[in-house]
Amino acid sequence: MDFEEIYKTYWQKVYRLCMGYVNHTDQAKDLAQETFVKVWRQLPNFRGESAIGTWIFRITTNTCLRQIQKEKRMPKSELPPHMKLETSEVTIENHIQFLHQCISELKEIDRIIISLELEDIDQKEIAKIVGISEGNVRVKIHRIKEKLTKKFKENGY
Repeated sequence: MDFEEIYKTYWQKVYRLCMGYVNHTDQAKDLAQETFVKVWRQLPNFRGESAIGTWIFRITTNTCLRQIQKEKRMPKSELPPHMKLETSEVTIENHIQFLHQCISELKEIDRIIISLELEDIDQKEIAKIVGISEGNVRVKIHRIKEKLTKKFKENGY
C-alpha cells in the first residue's frame, strides 16, 4: 500500500480520532496532518507486525497524547463569551460537538477506546492498540457509553 492510498483510506478516521482528543476542528486537522507526516516518514520502517490501520491509530494516539501533555504545561486562556458554544441551539452539529467535549473529558485510556470504537475498529484491534484484553475492552466500552449517556441526559440532550 503506497502513502497516497493510506492517506485517502485513513484521513477521515485519523481526523475523527484527533477530534475525540482535542474537540477543536483546526487543532484536530493539525494533529491529523502531523500524524500523516510521521506515517510518511516511518512507512519504510513498518514491519507489518500489526495491521497498517492499527499502526496508524497508535501513531495518532501518541501524537494526540503528546499534544495534550504540551498543553497541560501551558496556561489556558478562557474563550471570549461571544465565541462560546450556544447550547440553546439543539442541532445535530451541537450534539456531535457535545459528544466530542464529553469524550475529551474522559480518562486517557477511555478516550482512546471510545474514539477507536466510534471508528468501527474491531475490539480485538482496540485491545492490541491499548494493550489490554479484549474482554476488558468490552467492559470499558459499556461503562464509557453509560457515562456518556448520563452526561447527555444531565445536559438535556
